[in-house]
Amino acid sequence: MHSVMRKFARVVVMAVAGMTVGSVAQAQEKYPTRPITLVVGYAAGGATDIVARLVAKSLSDTLSQPVVVENRPGANSNIGAEAVARAKPDGYTLYVGSIANTINRTLYEKLNYDIKKDFTPVALLATIPNVLVVHPKLPINSVKEYIAYAKQHPGKLTCASSGSGSSIHLSCEIFKLETGTDILHVPYRGSGPAVADLLGGQVDSMFDNLPSSLPQVQAGKLRVLGVTSLERVPFVPDVPTLAESGLPGFSVQSWFAVMAPAGTPANIVETLNAAINKGLQGEALREAYEKGGFVSPAQPNTPATLQKFVDEEIDKWGKVVTSAGLKVQ
Repeated sequence: MHSVMRKFARVVVMAVAGMTVGSVAQAQEKYPTRPITLVVGYAAGGATDIVARLVAKSLSDTLSQPVVVENRPGANSNIGAEAVARAKPDGYTLYVGSIANTINRTLYEKLNYDIKKDFTPVALLATIPNVLVVHPKLPINSVKEYIAYAKQHPGKLTCASSGSGSSIHLSCEIFKLETGTDILHVPYRGSGPAVADLLGGQVDSMFDNLPSSLPQVQAGKLRVLGVTSLERVPFVPDVPTLAESGLPGFSVQSWFAVMAPAGTPANIVETLNAAINKGLQGEALREAYEKGGFVSPAQPNTPATLQKFVDEEIDKWGKVVTSAGLKVQ
């Protein structure tokens, strides 16, 4: 009798186990079953917010679930990043990371999250090259002339930025390191005031985001000398790269990527990655990117390629921040 009972118990346990495994598999296959939140660490209207909303619409169409953008600005995107790092790793709260997060890792003396340890990479969304622009009053028409002018006038040539520690600022810092020039950094509270003073001639130059300066260049109000991407940009095909202007390997680009809290199941990460890549290859997102000045990532665009890219960015900007002696408490 006891033997029969033991056999019956084993059958029940196996059946329950089978139901549990089946339920888990079924739950995994159904992801997502409710709205997904994309957290942006900046206020609405900026480049990170714009690309997040474009991708959110694409993701919603592909996954058949609402994808909502939530702006949590502050501390150069650190507030939003920390919130997502502490979120449940179930694929329903995601973070739109950027170049700022790799800079902040060295720039800030203390952070309550680690961009490498607390996040799982999902997919790169887009990049934006910076452009070296100068006020037309300067007798400078190329990157080589800009370098020569800086060396002839040490400490006199000014370079504006959207703020200390921004990618625009560090573009200038890495340029100074690679060229051995002494250029005066002039920080502003945002790129808008910086561009305004550049247009007015109060400052001489700036490594601005391409979408921001392109209209001023096209109107003849600013002179563009080069782009900071390794390859020429389709929007300004006649503008040379800094790499081909005497600075081999020079590459600075603002970028945006979807990241999930560490521990997010692999199948969810794969589902999100596939959905993002499908959107990036679609006509609607391609057209929106062209209008906004965004560049689609190279293929393959996988979690592994994103992790490698983030590691490289952390290393590169860590060296720049340390060499420039920058720190934020």
